[in-house]
Amino acid sequence: MKVRQIRPAHFGLLILAAVFISLVSVHSAKAAPYAAMVIDSRSGEVLHSRNADTRLHPASLTKMMTLYIAFEAVQNGELSMDTKVRISKVAAAEPPSKLGLKSGQRIALRYLVRAAAVKSANDAATAIGEAISGSEAAFARRMNRTAKALGMTNTTFKNAHGLTESGHLSTARDMTTLGRHLLYDYPQYYNLFSRQSTHAGIREVANTNRRFLSNYRGADGIKTGYTRAAGFNLVASAERGNERIIATVFGGRSTATRNAKVAELLDLGFKRAPSRVALRKPTRPAYAGKIGPSGSGDDLAGKTVRTATAVKKSLRPLARPSSAAPTATDTVVASAPSIEDDIKVALQEARSNTASIYQTSVTQTEVVAEAAAPAIVEDLEPQVVTRLSTSGGRHWGINVGRYGSRYAAEKMLLKTALAEMSTLDGSLRKVVKSSRGFDANFMGLTRETADLACRRLQARQVSCFMIGPS
Repeated sequence: MKVRQIRPAHFGLLILAAVFISLVSVHSAKAAPYAAMVIDSRSGEVLHSRNADTRLHPASLTKMMTLYIAFEAVQNGELSMDTKVRISKVAAAEPPSKLGLKSGQRIALRYLVRAAAVKSANDAATAIGEAISGSEAAFARRMNRTAKALGMTNTTFKNAHGLTESGHLSTARDMTTLGRHLLYDYPQYYNLFSRQSTHAGIREVANTNRRFLSNYRGADGIKTGYTRAAGFNLVASAERGNERIIATVFGGRSTATRNAKVAELLDLGFKRAPSRVALRKPTRPAYAGKIGPSGSGDDLAGKTVRTATAVKKSLRPLARPSSAAPTATDTVVASAPSIEDDIKVALQEARSNTASIYQTSVTQTEVVAEAAAPAIVEDLEPQVVTRLSTSGGRHWGINVGRYGSRYAAEKMLLKTALAEMSTLDGSLRKVVKSSRGFDANFMGLTRETADLACRRLQARQVSCFMIGPS
């Protein structure tokens, strides 16, 4: 049998053909579908869209949702930015981009947030999800529940970082919606996305979006993303004068071409957007707390119910004073303080260092309101009652939770006071700061009143425990 010898010239042609086929296949593997969306951030009006509802791989744009939930959790007292998070083996093993966290290491949540927002660190994103929900799977369920509440109807999350996973998909429209909510729902944290670099606890990290932030006038965020399946993605926001535009691109071919396309889209947005338009902020979704083992939400505060003393007997609530039912011709007036006034009072009481909960004699002028059994009066003037209260035996209090900020604690105190007026009337709302957070307390109660208030609040799934005179 004759063996045909391959001439050197033919061999060279075969090599060139193989290289060409390889380059074509690599290019095809990296190519990703293109999608884009441009909106006027002030009104939410769509200024441009292309394939905006096509479900594609979001890559690290996913971390916008991880950070949104982290901000929500801090706002509602689930944890604080100073909470020390223990890094699991799963988080430490995540592939780059990463901060370089070690299994068993403890690090403050604020540094994980910085690393996820600026460095786009996958290990930090996973650690955030585990810190909030216990596991990445549970956190993914919360991500999907939050996405639905935000109106992201074509998004499904499977992880906290955005690495390619079957079924982990979103759209240009949904990611634009999420970017707008980040801007308006948590403006106190938005500056994170514009930092060229930041310290993330163990080292300084540079922003993955620093080129665009440096080169486009008015750009101040938001998030980049890249995987082979997704291509080069970016949700960008820029402000010029009174105008703010958000543009999203999926499927860019490189960092440079993606940035050029986003700049083109932002220019288009500024050109089409009116100079003046009424600001219509998106509606923040209702807080639904943590995700339980079944995937449903826990109680509003996500807290464990604690009791300081055992309940020996169940006290029957005092009967309300009877009054005749109002007729059609009667005028019923309930004079209650407004929410704004009550907030001001709560702030003054919580921040005052001179108020004493053991005052023996306090003269108060109060506005009395009975929502369940309103008083019937002949005129239209609100009824004002002046009374003298004493502190005899009123050395007990109750705690209704620990929160990550003074504002969150004061908000809970006000909400609880309005919901439980019958037992908490006359008590002192007091926020106590400690190294672990801000305790929301009601002080100046009798032991019986504190016990009754706690039992009534616990029946409404509100965390509560009694505070003794000591």
